[in-house]
Amino acid sequence: MTPITVRVDDASYTDDVEPRTLLVHYLREQLGKVGTVVGCDTSNCGACTVHLDGEAVKSCTVLAIQADGCEVTTIEGLARGAELHPVQKAFHEMHGLQCGYCTPGMIMASIDLLKDNPDPSDDEVREGIEGNLCRCTGYQNIVRAVRSAAAEMRGGSDGTGDGSVPPASVSPAVVDTAAAPHVAAQS
Repeated sequence: MTPITVRVDDASYTDDVEPRTLLVHYLREQLGKVGTVVGCDTSNCGACTVHLDGEAVKSCTVLAIQADGCEVTTIEGLARGAELHPVQKAFHEMHGLQCGYCTPGMIMASIDLLKDNPDPSDDEVREGIEGNLCRCTGYQNIVRAVRSAAAEMRGGSDGTGDGSVPPASVSPAVVDTAAAPHVAAQS
């Protein structure tokens, strides 16, 4: 066992870990941070993305001992009380999730993208989240959510800072219930 001290979601932890323990397993099993999900265990899906010292990393590729002395932010550390982070809020409002399995990692990757590029185009969003896979959404509403969050984080719904209505390029997609009539019946 190896002792580590790590700060996770603004709380400090000192624990003994097996040297081969992955950060994702440490977060989930020892700290109870189950919002960080185990997707593929091969670093292909990005569902386990967290921020390590402010940078997005796939926590299935980092050993817990490598996080010794570091700051880790998980999906659970984003909200401030009842107030969601703008990206979390946008994913909800813009229907940027379906089953939700990829959502924690997708949100963490999106926040990292917006830190470096506060006004990304659709193509830049797609490129910025390319290491995170979603099997349900088709990505369009994820892109809309990231662009909407970017506008809010810049100070206005359209980036002007005046709080005006978002442009059509970041409005929620219309749900086509013609192909799935059972969805319309549930509404």
